[in-house]
Amino acid sequence: MIKSRRLGRQLDGLVEAVLMLRNEDEARRFLEDLCTAAELKTLAQRWEAARMLDEGLTYEAIEGRTGMSSATISRIRRAMNQGSGYRLLLGRLRRRPRAK
Repeated sequence: MIKSRRLGRQLDGLVEAVLMLRNEDEARRFLEDLCTAAELKTLAQRWEAARMLDEGLTYEAIEGRTGMSSATISRIRRAMNQGSGYRLLLGRLRRRPRAK
């Protein structure tokens, strides 16, 4: 959890903005405006790694597919075990209807 009050307020503002997004196109446009290409790549890789960990892939397999370090993968695993954000969304993904 973010400890700094200033960053906490800034994060609150960002969360509020994210909650106002209405669809995938709006989310993509906002993220592309908000983040650099490198930041987006990093965020996307982390999410991909979380999904792969959830599927039971090994660190070695994830490293090979994403180019991420085992230390970063370990951090993601730790967040999955101690936090709730990854687990919440991964659970929702598993429960959503599959596109035909």
